[in-house]
Amino acid sequence: MTDIAEASPPAQRPARSKRGEASRAALLAAAARVFAVSGYADANVNDIVDQAGMSVGSLYHHFSSKADIYIELFNDYQSRQQHRSARAYRAALAAGERDAARLFLAGTRAYLEGAWQDRHVARIFMPGGGPPGFDHLLRQQFRTWVINNTDGLGSKAEELGPTLLLILTAVSNEAGRDVAVQTSKARATAFIDEVLQYMSQLRPLPERQTRGRGPSGPVEIA
Repeated sequence: MTDIAEASPPAQRPARSKRGEASRAALLAAAARVFAVSGYADANVNDIVDQAGMSVGSLYHHFSSKADIYIELFNDYQSRQQHRSARAYRAALAAGERDAARLFLAGTRAYLEGAWQDRHVARIFMPGGGPPGFDHLLRQQFRTWVINNTDGLGSKAEELGPTLLLILTAVSNEAGRDVAVQTSKARATAFIDEVLQYMSQLRPLPERQTRGRGPSGPVEIA
């Protein structure tokens, strides 16, 4: 922030902030279009500012690099997806649902429907694209989703167990990518329904039984 901005009357700051947010949003929307058409590697800053109707200086006022814009788009998309899933989970809980698996699937449906809704952005973030190190960021984000899903379920996470939560999160994550590349809403909806049907069949394993252990110790089962 410059000395002039710091000296501006307080009444002017909200308007300036709104203009800044509007500029940032316009640049991100333009970047999403350019990345979708050209891919990250072939996209250039001039195309982004031309799409946004702004100057290169304006872009670098908000972002440090092309990679920074890409990561901001990714983080914004992930944030929307997290909010969608959390809202659906809370709505299911408020409606009286108490089964941990069905609560998880309620959040997953919102996540997958969000992937279709934001498909033009979601398609940008396929593995192998993006700036150097992006695949590592995808792996980090997956671990974040596992942690968030566990924390979001609270005590109910114990009903599913860490292994099943990991599997369900992995399926949701991969299915979201496939949803984004479906060719129509009808196909996306059918795919989402099928994925959720398969996921609904996954349940925690029963507690370890004493099967295979006789009075004198372990025995082989043919």
